[in-house]
Amino acid sequence: MLAALVIVALAYLLGSISFAVVVSKSFGLPDPHEYGSGNPGATNVLRTGNRKAALLTLLGDGLKGFVAVYAAQRLAAPLGAPAWTVPAAALAVFLGHLYPLFHGFRGGKGVATGAGIVFALHWPLGLVLTVIWLTMAYGFKISSLAALVAAVLMPLGMFYVQGATLTAWAMVPIAALLIWRHRDNIRKLRSGQERSIGRS
Repeated sequence: MLAALVIVALAYLLGSISFAVVVSKSFGLPDPHEYGSGNPGATNVLRTGNRKAALLTLLGDGLKGFVAVYAAQRLAAPLGAPAWTVPAAALAVFLGHLYPLFHGFRGGKGVATGAGIVFALHWPLGLVLTVIWLTMAYGFKISSLAALVAAVLMPLGMFYVQGATLTAWAMVPIAALLIWRHRDNIRKLRSGQERSIGRS
């Protein structure tokens, strides 16, 4: 039990590293909380016009989700941690991104981190969801719409490939939180006021 708690706690702390903030500071860019959508994520960082910073933010947020879950998968069994450790770590790193301890609990919406989690759990599903996201994002030029579609499909896909496992069930609250974090975007989509990709 102690091993499981340590793994889950470390996953949350890893998730609490906001790469939008870290990368923006390193590039001398303004705090992503203070412009555009106010969301510390790759799409908002892209609104500065710095594509490299946006890409690094995307990769960092995705990798922390992947690393947290991959490490939990490799450490849980050798340390005698229970079966719920890996899905709990997945949820913890996601919560860390949404509500980061290191950044006043003002986090992102979780798209990249969620993708990293899925890639660690089942990379073919992660690849399929990425293709769907890219198709939607570049077809409609609206990142939030693509994210919402991927969020709905994520738990459905995990149930399909893994059955009703604890891991698949963990995707349900992750997807629900992702949709909840996009509630303002949903309102703007309905009113036709949602920003397109690259628009300030």
